[in-house]
Amino acid sequence: MATDPRNPGDSYLSFWREYHMCTLTTPRPNGTPHVVAVGVTYDPENGLARVITNKHSRKVANVLAAGPEGAKVAVCQVDKGRWATLEGVAVIRTEADVVADAVDRYAERYGRVPAPNPDRVVIEIALTRAMGRA
Repeated sequence: MATDPRNPGDSYLSFWREYHMCTLTTPRPNGTPHVVAVGVTYDPENGLARVITNKHSRKVANVLAAGPEGAKVAVCQVDKGRWATLEGVAVIRTEADVVADAVDRYAERYGRVPAPNPDRVVIEIALTRAMGRA
């Protein structure tokens, strides 16, 4: 079921606030999908999803390879019969305040502050679509 990523409804938003590992799908330069497990935070007020990661990761390289317009990506989580997918255009953010905000959001959702990482960046996804059954 499609839903508005900026106004998802209470059950959908509640599902995204629960502790669930997610997947991130990015396009490799040859067009094939690269799928990895990640932690994701969802910010419907700003129409964004965020993934914190190391700047040397394959997922970052895939987003950067798509060019300055960004890469079309999807994040997804599943719990038994419930599932939710967010789609959008990803860019890499390196600004210290953006990274700190993403780390705070991660800590709130996942209940732990990740270890310091001077190579940490944010995959910021401007959401274009949401769907699921939550």
